[in-house]
Amino acid sequence: MEELNLPRFPFKVKETENGRKIWDEFRKKYVVLTPEEWVRQHFLKFLNDYLKYPKSLLKTEFEIRYNQLKKRPDIVAYDNTGNPLMVVECKAPEVNISEATFQQAAIYNQTLKAKYMVITNGMDHFCCEQNEKTGTFDFVEKIPVYQS
Repeated sequence: MEELNLPRFPFKVKETENGRKIWDEFRKKYVVLTPEEWVRQHFLKFLNDYLKYPKSLLKTEFEIRYNQLKKRPDIVAYDNTGNPLMVVECKAPEVNISEATFQQAAIYNQTLKAKYMVITNGMDHFCCEQNEKTGTFDFVEKIPVYQS
C-alpha cells in the first residue's frame, strides 16, 4: 500500500481467498484492505496515538439516517459526554478532495452536529470548525488534540 502523509503504524495484514485484509482494532475484525480503508486505519491510529482521542470515543463505519437515507460516516469522534465532536471523511490517496467531498461530510454532520469536520485522502488533510454564531465552517490550521 501507498505511503501516506501520516505516521507509519504496524498493522496486521493478511492474504485471504477474498483478497488482502487489515485488522481493524476499533471494530475488532479483519476488513478488506482497500485504498480508502488504508487511509481510514491510519487516521484512526493518528487520532488515537498522536491526538489522544480515546479509542472508546472513536466509532467507524456505522449507520446514521439523513432524512430517509442510510449513511455511513468513516469516523466519528465523540466528546466525554457522548456527543459527536468530529466527523471524518476519508478518501483513497488518488482521490482529489473537492467541494463534493466537503458536501458529503456536511450531509453527515447535518445529523451528527459535530463541532469539527475533517476531510482526508491520507495525503492532504483539511479541518473545519463550526462557527457557533453563523453555523458556517471555518478552516483551522491543525486538527485539535482531544481535551476531556
